[in-house]
Amino acid sequence: MIKINRKLKICFLIFLAYFNILVWIIVFDLTQNNLKVIFFDVGQGDSIFIETPQKHQILIDGGPDSSVLEKLGQNMPFYDRTLDLIILTHPEHDHFFGLFDVLKNYQVKNILWTGVLKNTAEFKEWERLIQEEDTQIKIARAGQRIYEDKNYSKAVDILVLYPFENLEGEEMTNVNDTSIIIKLFFKQNSFLFCGDVSKSVEHKLIDKNIDIDVDILKIAHHGSKNSTSEEFLKKVLPDLAIISVGSDNSYGHPTPEVLVLLEKYDIKLLRTDISGDISFLLK
Repeated sequence: MIKINRKLKICFLIFLAYFNILVWIIVFDLTQNNLKVIFFDVGQGDSIFIETPQKHQILIDGGPDSSVLEKLGQNMPFYDRTLDLIILTHPEHDHFFGLFDVLKNYQVKNILWTGVLKNTAEFKEWERLIQEEDTQIKIARAGQRIYEDKNYSKAVDILVLYPFENLEGEEMTNVNDTSIIIKLFFKQNSFLFCGDVSKSVEHKLIDKNIDIDVDILKIAHHGSKNSTSEEFLKKVLPDLAIISVGSDNSYGHPTPEVLVLLEKYDIKLLRTDISGDISFLLK
């Protein structure tokens, strides 16, 4: 009788284990066609996490400090220490310093950046780290595409709109205007990530008649008055704008000029200094 009870208990435990696995398979199946985009609250800086329907993970910029590590830990499984792609829009402290710790703590399969040069100690550290990393390094240029899947239900398409020319090895005094501009498509949804480009770069996109009409716009340069011209905003005309900005910054970001323009065109606004992390889960 005791042996029978033990057998029943073992069978019951096995059943529970299989049932638990089945539940997780179902949950995974229900979520695998989703696109996740998170604008991390990293203070006065930029860091954007993207997880595709195939569970490929992309990080655009790393913010000004190591807080990006905590953000990644909250949004990736504890056992997952791999990033499929890091995109560095431009090598300024508030965009790339946090990537140093990411490179030290995660295996990064691919890095996309412009290859522009800066004569600073931070930049030399960036060069050292990416040279030591076992990764594929790609130089960004307008027209590059990153495809996920040709299956429409899972398709994520990332298109580089700027810079127009290869900047590898060029030394720049103003690296903000070398920022990679990226357009992301997923089904009927679209994002535009503008780095820290100024109005002069925005006008170049307009002059070349590049399609920048999107649903969600990441406002350039944290809402600086030197970015987000009225002509550019009219061309993009998003439903929603995101400003990644620190609550305690000495630049006056976001500036009244940008806020007034967004209100003029009835564009809804979300800010990381007010809302914290801003997450989108698109089906």
